[in-house]
Amino acid sequence: MPPSLPQSSSLLPPLSLYIHVPWCVRKCPYCDFNSHTTDGGEAIPEALYINALLSDLATELATVSGRTLHSIFIGGGTPSLMSAAGIGEILTFVKANIACESNMEVTLEANPGTFEQAKFAGFLGQGVNRLSIGVQSFDDQCLKALGRIHSAGQAKLAISKAQSLGFKRINLDLMHGLPGQNLKQGLADLDQALDFGTDHLSWYQLTIEPNTEFHSRPPNLPNEDILAEIQDQGQLLIEAAGLSQYEVSAYAKRGSQAQHNVNYWNFGDYIGAGAGAHGKISAWHDEAMIIQRRVKLRQPKVYMAAISALSSSHYVAPEEIKLEFFMNILRLQNGVPAANYLAHTGQSLAHAEPAIAAARKAGLMQPDRLQASPLGWRFLNDLLRYFE
Repeated sequence: MPPSLPQSSSLLPPLSLYIHVPWCVRKCPYCDFNSHTTDGGEAIPEALYINALLSDLATELATVSGRTLHSIFIGGGTPSLMSAAGIGEILTFVKANIACESNMEVTLEANPGTFEQAKFAGFLGQGVNRLSIGVQSFDDQCLKALGRIHSAGQAKLAISKAQSLGFKRINLDLMHGLPGQNLKQGLADLDQALDFGTDHLSWYQLTIEPNTEFHSRPPNLPNEDILAEIQDQGQLLIEAAGLSQYEVSAYAKRGSQAQHNVNYWNFGDYIGAGAGAHGKISAWHDEAMIIQRRVKLRQPKVYMAAISALSSSHYVAPEEIKLEFFMNILRLQNGVPAANYLAHTGQSLAHAEPAIAAARKAGLMQPDRLQASPLGWRFLNDLLRYFE
């Protein structure tokens, strides 16, 4: 494969940027993300990290010269531990080194803690126009079981403060199926979230992931009947509040879908910058689209000390692209137009037609679009086996 990624063709997917901030005050027992507590609880090494991050970004942005940035998402960890000035420095660097779409979505994940709330106005002033607030629950007992360091009161205050400051776009991150949670508690959490009237909700069931504290010491989770009731009745509450489901765990008011995440699910491109960040970049070479996946050094200290932030990279084998494409787009309730397959993979749809035909025959895909049927969306893993 070629050592560089030429960008001569306009037939490329939209390009987003993910920036990872790897620190948290405390590691939650369910979390399998690349997050680290600071040694001894001191402040994060913000200046050192920004220096490493800007070097990382300079290298990454050079590989996509001539393209336009569609969205930015700053995640973690807890990015709201950084100062507003630090976030502004990063965003200023990005906008000076690549063309950006007008009114580009810039999301920052934020914890509801008082320390982070004090920075909300600064984040808005530095160009962040969308907050994703990690509420998880409005029940103090559930929050304690999840290892969260904020209270229900702090969560409510954080949402109200973000709204009063002028954030028009706010996502609430909420989980259900929590340790000891019953149907009434699960729906009460959802009711409180919906009462704020934010334009977006991420609502998903707690899962136990490998290499987490919950995996080593499993909590007492609700049974399958309770989980199904929470899901079914919760869907009705969300719809009644005027939010529509557009992805497996994402709900939005009209026109308020998360543009950054939609680009992921559309098999779009994204730069990954920061410790442990992943990226996917497409390019044309000898009239064929190549797709490179890149991973950055995971440990923050190693990342900050390294000359190169890159941990590994590989080109996706042509025969693997079909499954990767459908693993993403079938998460979208409305799927994508058939033309997206060529535009986002560089391959003719003929490569996938036998699998599509078989899935349609089984009633798992719609007849006129790259879209799961209601049955296929319910049994998504079974549907994806057709594309392996």
